[in-house]
Amino acid sequence: MKKSIIINILFLTVFSFNANTQTFKAGAAVRVITPDPLLPVSGGIGTPKPATVKQGDLFVRALVLESGDTRVAIVNIDNLGWPSVLGNKSRALIKDIPPENILIGATHTHSAPDAYGFPNEKGESFADLKYLNWCVQQVADAVNEALKKLEPASLKIAVGEAKGKIAYNYYAPDLYDPRCGVIQAIATAGKNKGKPVATLVNYAIHPEVIGSKQGILSPDLCGPLYDRIESKGGGIAIFMNGAQGGMVTADTRIDEKTEANHWAECGRIGTLLADEALRIIADAPVQTNPALFCTARRIKFPIDSDIMKYILSHSPLKLAGESPNTDYAETQLNLLNIGTAQVLTIPGEALPNIGYYVKRHMKTKQPFLFGLTNDAFGYMLTKVDFNSFKRYEYVSRTSLGEMTGEVYIEQALKLVNESPAPKGN
Repeated sequence: MKKSIIINILFLTVFSFNANTQTFKAGAAVRVITPDPLLPVSGGIGTPKPATVKQGDLFVRALVLESGDTRVAIVNIDNLGWPSVLGNKSRALIKDIPPENILIGATHTHSAPDAYGFPNEKGESFADLKYLNWCVQQVADAVNEALKKLEPASLKIAVGEAKGKIAYNYYAPDLYDPRCGVIQAIATAGKNKGKPVATLVNYAIHPEVIGSKQGILSPDLCGPLYDRIESKGGGIAIFMNGAQGGMVTADTRIDEKTEANHWAECGRIGTLLADEALRIIADAPVQTNPALFCTARRIKFPIDSDIMKYILSHSPLKLAGESPNTDYAETQLNLLNIGTAQVLTIPGEALPNIGYYVKRHMKTKQPFLFGLTNDAFGYMLTKVDFNSFKRYEYVSRTSLGEMTGEVYIEQALKLVNESPAPKGN
């Protein structure tokens, strides 16, 4: 009798231990946010251009990760940018994840509706606020569905050079980061055991193959990337941009005078990037029960640009807040440790040298930068680059100011130094 009791206790102990060791979970979900009827598309400051056709759909894509008491949501949205005033509305509709743990990043397609309410010289804005509020709900719905779909999972993580004709720097062809970071969550139980839940691709590039002047609404190269990864069994595909400022763009060059600015080229580049991401992740070791860490802090950037002050104070979205203060912009900076990877968010378009420098000082061999995440405050340059070259006139003019890059580097590395290193590095 006593022997039987001891055996049962040992069995229950082993069962309980095995059940509790698998605490890492992942879930993903998608929402289509293509407007019907179509809306004008925005490639930046200025009046949006009417769209008459669409090529591919616009999406919200959400990946939720859980380990123990920590939950994180990573969301991408097919838009030029997604300001925090919209992101915070979605966060308020998500009850089971701390708002500071919800990262919302824009893919930066130049063929989606205006999400900033860019004012013209008369102070007029042509953003469709009803559409934007609907998108706010779709973001929340995608995250909440991903929460419901959480299931035990493992991870594969890898960073490698994406080869082929994908991106280049329009200002200086070789000044860009060819590294592609990939995080793949794989189900470890149930009917989906062994199958990817989601594949996240992190790469720095302007999705502006089509641009805003052709009257086409499109996710640009991101659409074919999603399709390719999902057709190859990679689960739900998510694209998070990187440090693609000044001007890391899609390599559509045919010759010195001709570019291929059409949907077939979106397909070529998106498919190639997807194939490279899947190649990079294919042989990565499986990380069972990986650790998950998330921290956030508020940071402020001084605003020197009259253009940026005008946008913040005249947008109907109240980008500067209820009590407009255009002397500085405040936003959220996140640091994540996901298994052996470390992630920093960038609230804008950081130039490649900033991306290289920050990655070099992160506590991992697998650094990820999520650009245009939590906000997108224009270009981010170091003070030595700001207004120093003729090539940088435009990016300087559409930056918050000379100190934007300096503040970001200081605060990002301070967060790195104050946070634990990812486990396994």
